[in-house]
Amino acid sequence: MVGKDRFSLGSALLPPDRTSRGWAAVAILAFVSAAILIGWWQVDGPGRKQIEVAAFAAGSPFTLVNHKGETVTEATYLGKPTLVFFGFTHCPEVCPTTLFEISNQLGKLGPDADRLQVLFVTVDPERDTPAQMALYLQSFDSRIVGLSGTQAQVDAALSAYKAYAKRIPTDNGYTMDHTASVYLMDAKGRFKSMIDYHEDDAAALEKIRLLLNARG
Repeated sequence: MVGKDRFSLGSALLPPDRTSRGWAAVAILAFVSAAILIGWWQVDGPGRKQIEVAAFAAGSPFTLVNHKGETVTEATYLGKPTLVFFGFTHCPEVCPTTLFEISNQLGKLGPDADRLQVLFVTVDPERDTPAQMALYLQSFDSRIVGLSGTQAQVDAALSAYKAYAKRIPTDNGYTMDHTASVYLMDAKGRFKSMIDYHEDDAAALEKIRLLLNARG
């Protein structure tokens, strides 16, 4: 009882401005917490916008050229699960980081990695010729295949995967804004899941293992 009285007395003796600041701090904390929760719900939680799986039911058609100069289509890669990532060789951070992470994941998979295909599709065909793609990919796992083509062919592939890419002017020329997630496609070319750019490596690796072990 004494403790309660002391607490009450202490509260009563607080200057009005200190009391107001205290409530303001509580309100700000509550607002920030709510914002974080809403952000999680929309980005990583149940409220995250999902890609229509039905849109990938028959595979995602494309005609492109690999980094060896060979014309390929989506049918070329049927029969094995496939990771598909859109990017460009002049990318300052997202693309090299993602390809480096995929290279590490392939190493962690061991022999199972040979059951997987990885496609790196350029969103910048003006600069990313097959020769440029081949040169760039020397820095990553040799199993990663680079795909390029005409602007029309790349645009068609972007549309097929519902991916985004936009040319952004800079002082020195231009850069590309683009979808940073990795598409996980099964052996029949059907969309199964995605790996986000910020996703934990253990979670990403588990998604790849599930893709490899999926049946049907």
